[in-house]
Amino acid sequence: MLKFFKGKDKGNVIYAPCKGRVVPLAEVPDPVFADKVLGDGFAVIPAEGRIYAPADGEVAMVFDTLHAVTLTSTQGAEILIHIGLDTVTLKGEPFKAHVAAGDKVKKGDLLIEADLDKIEKAGLNTIIPVLICNTDDYGKISLQKEGDVSADEVVLKLS
Repeated sequence: MLKFFKGKDKGNVIYAPCKGRVVPLAEVPDPVFADKVLGDGFAVIPAEGRIYAPADGEVAMVFDTLHAVTLTSTQGAEILIHIGLDTVTLKGEPFKAHVAAGDKVKKGDLLIEADLDKIEKAGLNTIIPVLICNTDDYGKISLQKEGDVSADEVVLKLS
């Protein structure tokens, strides 16, 4: 039934925002993320500092300190990408934004570059929580992949 749609709709999915290792939010050493206070999702221990759009959509906000970006996917997911823990204290120093609020992005577009060495030298964790801030809009949010990923792999499915 309705087989002509088969293969055309990949569903509401979120891709890895960078190359690295995907871990469940429970492994993020910060209770705000680990306890899903801001929403459900996953985290990536980054292998490099290039952060890409995890879905097609529109950039809602780039934080003044460039440590986080939010976007709304074309499917309606409100996504927060938070680069590192407590990195707001670095006042934007190790970050370079490639987008601004209102920009339309495609999955894989470069959002932000982060100097992971500078973050680590400041004594901070580089883990990148990726949250779905409108979690309540979904019946199920399921992790599709853990472990090593590239930025073109599906990590989360929303339904």
